[in-house]
Amino acid sequence: MGRMPKDLKKMMQQAQQMQAAMAEKQAEVSDKTYSGSAGGGVVTATVKGSGELVSVEFDAAALDPEDPELAGDLVVAAVNAAMAKANEDMSDALGGLTGGLDLGGLLG
Repeated sequence: MGRMPKDLKKMMQQAQQMQAAMAEKQAEVSDKTYSGSAGGGVVTATVKGSGELVSVEFDAAALDPEDPELAGDLVVAAVNAAMAKANEDMSDALGGLTGGLDLGGLLG
């Protein structure tokens, strides 16, 4: 293929550095935990930035035997709130590295 122009070589090196920095940021966020609550704090869910559900805590008021669906709805809402925090943190962490580029679904 011949020799690579200096500008292209420099651009490829910068891309590799950015890729390494992004992987580091993703690993940092993946290890953090995020909490979200629902029902005014009746249910609290904790997730890792990787998406793993770590715990769900209930106030006794959430466990109404007359309305079992309520507890499920509150868990879903609390987990979604925690995941939204994790996703926002990941976006913020990677946004600084990409200079605000819209990379669509490339970041995971």
